[in-house]
Amino acid sequence: MPIESLIEYFNRHLTLSDEEVSFIEKVFTTRQIKRRQFILQEGDVCKLNTFVVEGCLKMYYVDENAKEHNLQFAIEDWWIGDIGSFHSGEPSKLYIEAIEPSTILQIKKEDQNRMFVEFPKFNRIFRVITENALVSSQRRIIQNSSSNAEERYIDFMKRYPSLFNRISNVQIASYLGVTPEFLSTIRKRMTKA
Repeated sequence: MPIESLIEYFNRHLTLSDEEVSFIEKVFTTRQIKRRQFILQEGDVCKLNTFVVEGCLKMYYVDENAKEHNLQFAIEDWWIGDIGSFHSGEPSKLYIEAIEPSTILQIKKEDQNRMFVEFPKFNRIFRVITENALVSSQRRIIQNSSSNAEERYIDFMKRYPSLFNRISNVQIASYLGVTPEFLSTIRKRMTKA
């Protein structure tokens, strides 16, 4: 059952009681998502926080020239959502789309807030998740402003080896902020070195 993956995930952070397990079994909904199916589109309010049980999703925005800019990927045991829209209730500027057929678990904002109040342990777990995401975001901002494309590509391969072979070069290029052609040049140069 998909919920067992989430229970295992939480137990790796802090052991859950039977009451806590029972609560999450009630408030998380399982969904099967097809490849290229959206769970969030620009203009929608992000009302659900999403845990990936199986599969791969991407979060991106589209600029005024209709160009996609990948901001995040999420595979097994990762969370994904537009945290700004989720907390503010404002329409999202982002898209979240399945790259592979995926199984996800989702929780509504109201249920997540209730979970934090009734079971403070989850508040601590999500604080760590949020802090890790912030650290990752800061690292990426610093890297984008201080590293060249080849250094960013090498770091991406090292940091996300389980993700690297699951997404296309076009998606990697978008994440790194380079064209697919430039990424191809980098890869050729690296294989010759």
